[in-house]
Amino acid sequence: LLKDDGTARGFTQILITYTLGVITALLGLSTLWLSCGTLARDIEESQMQMVAVKPIARWQIWLGKWLGIMSLNAALLALAGGSVYGLLQWRATRLPAEEQKKLRNEVLVARGSAREKGWEKEIGEETGKRLQARLAETSVLKVDLAEVRKQIHEMVKAELQVVPPGGDRRWEIDLNSKKNQLRDKPLYLRIKFQTADGGGSLQTFGAVWFVGVPERGKYGRMEMSSLAGDTFHEFEIPGNYLDENGILTITFGNPNNTALLFPLNEGLEVLYPEGSFALNYARGLGIILCWMALLAALGLASASFLSFPVAAFFSLAVLAIALSSGTLASVVEQGSVMGMNEESGAVGKSILDVVFVPLFRGLLHLVNLAKQFSPIDSLSTGRSIPWSQLGLAFGQIVLLLGGVIGAIGILTFNRRELAAAQTQ
Repeated sequence: LLKDDGTARGFTQILITYTLGVITALLGLSTLWLSCGTLARDIEESQMQMVAVKPIARWQIWLGKWLGIMSLNAALLALAGGSVYGLLQWRATRLPAEEQKKLRNEVLVARGSAREKGWEKEIGEETGKRLQARLAETSVLKVDLAEVRKQIHEMVKAELQVVPPGGDRRWEIDLNSKKNQLRDKPLYLRIKFQTADGGGSLQTFGAVWFVGVPERGKYGRMEMSSLAGDTFHEFEIPGNYLDENGILTITFGNPNNTALLFPLNEGLEVLYPEGSFALNYARGLGIILCWMALLAALGLASASFLSFPVAAFFSLAVLAIALSSGTLASVVEQGSVMGMNEESGAVGKSILDVVFVPLFRGLLHLVNLAKQFSPIDSLSTGRSIPWSQLGLAFGQIVLLLGGVIGAIGILTFNRRELAAAQTQ
């Protein structure tokens, strides 16, 4: 059923994205349904009353059900994930040798990422200098000071990002800690640029790339003629051009008649092999299992004080809110629940903003604790998922969010009068 661009790389990326996406969705909904039903049904059918009178603490009963659901989740995720992994490897072996090499260098691999140093400090210092110079030349009202500072900040930032026609831009990527590991290994450049007039997606542009330092005589040169704007491009670059300090210098020459803008946060990054795909894949499945742990805790907490239908509806409503983080972010950014007026272009205001904007800001912060991890995107693009990221996911999703929800569920389950739930 999947359609791709006809390349092995494109098909593999789509296969990983959609299969793991469907697995996560089905397993997540099943986890919510099972966790709501296993506790609520036991209470409604008077089976829990027989267990609660035994010398077992209620928190042990609650935690036991959570562990049982997670054991089932782990088994199902291992079976489904193992099947996808086997399918990927089987399809890869059926490709020509050259395609296999390309696939294992770009997708079926764990690649680390390196960018140039941050420019926040330099931008802030230059903004302060220009602001002081502006204030010395002309008076600025106090109410307009923040807006003037913002304009100067964007101007300084733009100067670092824009490459004028016939100009060049140099990046220095620090790979000193990986210098010995990357010897004779393939490196890839991932770039994205925009045009000053905003029409970059409708045309293509040329590019001249230098890897290394031309002044020292050790460098590689590449010419490209059909790069589209507002799109990520990824291509292999000549290796073994790190200097004695482990710095990789990359220079872009702009042969076009229009200025090109490389965003500081995503304009250019170097991708390098960091580990095996199998272990990286297992860590990605580990993050998905952390999501299942959170959903299991949510379902059990709902069933601790609600009937099965209401608990299922409540859990799905919470999940829907979590999936609507884009709407929450829009409200928080605009500072109003009324949205923007299309005619005037101004943001509407309401008395409800006093309550809902802070509430949405708090909800967005909680949701982002779980949603900031994207193992499926990382696996489909061959990005490395380090152990530190898996540990952070376990801490934020399972221990923090799951722990708080679990504590609420255990507390309400301890205080619930089970005898009042008997059916006639």
